[in-house]
Amino acid sequence: MFNGRRIAIILSVMLAPIFAFGQAATGLTFEVATIKAGQPPNPAAILSGQPPHLGINVQGTRVDIGFLSLAELIPAAFKVKSYQVSGPDWIKGERFDILAKMPDGSNKDQMPEMLQALLAERFHLKVHHETREDNVYALVVAKGGPKLKEAEADPVSPAEPAPGTATLPNGGGQIKIDRAGGGATIVSPQTGTTKMAMTPDGHMRIEMGKVTMSAFAEMLNRFVDKPVMDMTDLKGNYQVALELSMDSMLNIAQAAGLNVPLPGGRGGGPGGPAASDPSGSGSVFASVQQLGLRLEPRKAPLDYIVVDHVEKTPSEN
Repeated sequence: MFNGRRIAIILSVMLAPIFAFGQAATGLTFEVATIKAGQPPNPAAILSGQPPHLGINVQGTRVDIGFLSLAELIPAAFKVKSYQVSGPDWIKGERFDILAKMPDGSNKDQMPEMLQALLAERFHLKVHHETREDNVYALVVAKGGPKLKEAEADPVSPAEPAPGTATLPNGGGQIKIDRAGGGATIVSPQTGTTKMAMTPDGHMRIEMGKVTMSAFAEMLNRFVDKPVMDMTDLKGNYQVALELSMDSMLNIAQAAGLNVPLPGGRGGGPGGPAASDPSGSGSVFASVQQLGLRLEPRKAPLDYIVVDHVEKTPSEN
């Protein structure tokens, strides 16, 4: 049976923020930084209203990074998509908590370059850039046109969160978990109102109130086995809904390194996302088709950050 613990774990994956940073200056480093083994999000704490310690939170000159792998830190440092990093599979496994201080007078847009310097110094990261022709999924408009509604006006989050409601970092809005119904509601100025709820047939329905097609394609990357590129030519913000099987959702949680049993008591370790059966109930392909869109296999040139060398364990703090 679906329970609050599983919704908390799934939210930990879905809330992992995707950051877009501006152009940074050169030669910047953190004044001080500590790196420790990452502590997985605590489902009980999330259910009590505490936001998960997950992703990158920048407040002033303080940088707090929670439970991220090198496969997630490298894209953030080089300002690329996750699928644009080519390296050994093990960089997806071990996760780290990082607490750092930027120099006075610096800003959030300069953080990625400091993270690059930290990875080079403490993990001895060495990379090079490369362009390859690769297999991708193109997110395109299907025959008959899109079946999308434009996003409504941004919701306003109350100044004081209601009981059981958590405030997300970086101005990410507020989240409230429905323990009894196995769902959640997230109100954010960036993504509008997002609702997650169980359907009678055991699928997870995700309704997003405000999303660009570029951001939607980035989200779909978590559920398929090839990079997803937005080729819809649709501008603006839209309301979208996906109905996904619990196997799909929990496999993504396991791929993110979270310890959660699959339905039926099946276990499993971390791994990459697998493509769903395009015609299967609850598959991401079927959900995308319901929106008047399609995931079409193609070849496309992709720019990569190729990892030449990186250590599994950082040097001492």
